[in-house]
Amino acid sequence: MSSENSSAETDRRVWDVVVVGAGPAGASAAYAAAVAGRSVLLLEKAELPRYKTCGGGIIGPSRDSLPPGFELPFQDRVHAVTFSHDGRFTRTRRSKQMLFGLINRPEFDQQLVEHAQKAGAELRTGVTVARVEQHGSAVPDRRTVAVVLQGGETVLGRAVVGADGSASRIGAHVGVKLDQVDLGLEAEIPVPDTVAEDWKGRVLIDWGPMPGSYGWVFPKGNTLTVGVISARGEGAATKRYLEDFVARLGLAGFEPSVSSGHLTRCRADDSPLSRGRVLVCGDAAGLLEPWTREGISFALRSGRLAGEWAVRIAEAHDAVDTRRQALNYAFAIKAGLGVEMSVGKKMLAAFERRPRMFHVALTTFRPAWNAFAQITRGSTSLGELVRTHPLAGRVLAGLDR
Repeated sequence: MSSENSSAETDRRVWDVVVVGAGPAGASAAYAAAVAGRSVLLLEKAELPRYKTCGGGIIGPSRDSLPPGFELPFQDRVHAVTFSHDGRFTRTRRSKQMLFGLINRPEFDQQLVEHAQKAGAELRTGVTVARVEQHGSAVPDRRTVAVVLQGGETVLGRAVVGADGSASRIGAHVGVKLDQVDLGLEAEIPVPDTVAEDWKGRVLIDWGPMPGSYGWVFPKGNTLTVGVISARGEGAATKRYLEDFVARLGLAGFEPSVSSGHLTRCRADDSPLSRGRVLVCGDAAGLLEPWTREGISFALRSGRLAGEWAVRIAEAHDAVDTRRQALNYAFAIKAGLGVEMSVGKKMLAAFERRPRMFHVALTTFRPAWNAFAQITRGSTSLGELVRTHPLAGRVLAGLDR
């Protein structure tokens, strides 16, 4: 547990904003609320730094959402992408400009939390939230939310932000609904210098054998992050895909330092983003790009918005004003990230039907490669691409039939 505040002090105090979960979404929310001058408590069940199953790719929208002065702890800078279709038809495309960077999540997440702390947020680690209550004996008034910890301790806040991951207890309280769940399997594989040098500055994306699946290799110094993802319910096939993928790459002889798995969960279009004075963001809200399952930029962006609107909810004096601010938060999410998710769902549906066409387009059709590069650099987004290039929208609509 952090020494910043004792449980007794926390019990007596009503915080402006309580954030549950200290990943990128939670740290961003805590930073945004603290920068606004509000009292912020950030709760995290693990001790930091902690490992997180994640490829660790930092694309342009992630970079642009970081706090001022944040120095990205890049392990590598990507200038080349090798594409393959289930191990065949391999082709590498290169860029003079950096496409995106690669980080280790423990270090990255720790730095985000430190920025939130520097802005004034207080941190407690090693605490698990059991539930939140907005009515009942634990709640002193209608402007307060009770966050009940395992063991019975209660933390009080004027607003609560749930950023506690894809198995979120706060998301369950809000009533988050999902319409896409995928299984990701990943291994961190230490390799000799000669192997690491071959991968330096280059990633591999392999379109997989199951509909909607793909694999990746992300180099981080002398460790390769190797993973695959596919729809939940294909667990045995997904595991075989990873094993075959690793063997095909000539990496089967190296012992992974970490082998892990996780579920990514994508929200339904009508899923709520709030309930009373409680907001959800990041994985807890099911916010991620449905095709690539990229979640870091969605976590950073939604976390910042959640922190900003949590401040407004903390200041709300009645249920009507609280509801108005919560609706404004939902509108801000849907107008930006929601549009990208809508296009991503169409991309996934088209990719599930015609993965070979995507592979051919990216490896032989310069406009498709240029669009990929622009999206990873952050100079455009999937939503913006479809909006500003009518041909892209028509092609996508045709593929999705």
